[in-house]
Amino acid sequence: MALRRKLWVDFWGELSNGQRFYSSKFDLKKLRPMIMKRIENRAKDYPIRDMVPVAREVLKARALLIRGVSTLIKVFPVQACKFCPEVFIGEKGHLIQTCRGFRRRAKNRVHEWISGSLDDILVPVEAFHLRKMFQPVIEHNQRFDFERVPAVVELCWQAGADPTDQDLHLNTRNSDGIVGGVHGVESLSPEDLTVIANGTLKAWETLRSGVQRLTLVYPVKVCEHCSEVHVGPSGHKARLCGVFKYESWRGTHFWKKAGVDDLVPPKIVWHRRPQDPPVLLDEGRGYYGHAPAVVDLCTKAGVVPPTKYFTMIKVLGRSEPVGSEH
Repeated sequence: MALRRKLWVDFWGELSNGQRFYSSKFDLKKLRPMIMKRIENRAKDYPIRDMVPVAREVLKARALLIRGVSTLIKVFPVQACKFCPEVFIGEKGHLIQTCRGFRRRAKNRVHEWISGSLDDILVPVEAFHLRKMFQPVIEHNQRFDFERVPAVVELCWQAGADPTDQDLHLNTRNSDGIVGGVHGVESLSPEDLTVIANGTLKAWETLRSGVQRLTLVYPVKVCEHCSEVHVGPSGHKARLCGVFKYESWRGTHFWKKAGVDDLVPPKIVWHRRPQDPPVLLDEGRGYYGHAPAVVDLCTKAGVVPPTKYFTMIKVLGRSEPVGSEH
């Protein structure tokens, strides 16, 4: 204890009147071995045994979610804007003028719709797959030495789950070849679609709640300026951000603590209610509701959304603008 206090005093300086005085007498290089040893000792506490079942449940829910969504979008078409990330679930896209477009295009334009895919509903988020949780920080020149895997799978792996090769490489881009949804979707009855949608919505809620619990225990970082995610005690140093124009190529990331929305983006879309017109108009944009894309997709199959989404969906809200009243 005496040695520890001496190091503390040499580094921070004595405290006086509630103020902290910094000292330059202590060599930071001598403190580095102590810090690195403490980081290595932290690995002995992981994975936490009680969180292993949660990680396994998250992996299972993720596979069921991808399978369910890939089945439902074969029945309920997805529309994606050609020029911005906007998504709408329905036979035709809406007429709400919220297109952000390309950099040189005018803002607030009507969207130009094309057929969407699974990536538009479940946004893929990938991270570097570490060889061990507490390892040296990945440098920029090492970025190609580490495999990129879904961030949720990487989190579950570090939390003690044992993902198979299918889990490590199962993402929305190759799901058709692995899970592919249910065969013969065209012959399914409305009741069958409702059952699938119920299971899909349950998997969605299980996935998000499980990831939230894991992020409270395991360190996960996200860049403040882009969507890059890193699962581990410290972010990597790969210069991939590109947010600053003065960077000659790409800039380093600015890391902060990540949340469940960073690993499992909800992808909010406009939600058409029974009282809304067949095609959503720009004049009523202040009256229409929103919902996560997965929730909106499941409601199209007859599922009642959880009550926590009622405020967002505006279940009992008006549809027509005030100016349309006579």
